[in-house]
Amino acid sequence: MSYFADKVFVHHWPKDSPIWSDPLQKQLDDTINQNPNNLEISFYSKSIKIHNFEFIHLKKIGISIPFFKEECKIIFEAQFEKVFAHVHITITSSNFIEIFNRIISWEKKFSE
Repeated sequence: MSYFADKVFVHHWPKDSPIWSDPLQKQLDDTINQNPNNLEISFYSKSIKIHNFEFIHLKKIGISIPFFKEECKIIFEAQFEKVFAHVHITITSSNFIEIFNRIISWEKKFSE
């Protein structure tokens, strides 16, 4: 299952986890955080892939449709490479409700 996200932001989390190296932070900023293009987000059985980064050990997954906005938001904690992150994804596609429902179904299967 894949969608294009309008905005993605990845940051270091939790605060007491190992600090990211400067090259890793620059790579994330250049390819994801400050990338003005829509990024493909792929959902797998136990991971989520954004650009060239695969996020594993997913937990605290939140999926919502904010009040008064026509968008779907996904927020989760995960590990990639050997570091930990908090990931925020915003999808504003015209079929955001259908996408929301599919991601909710994926999350239910994932958490079983």
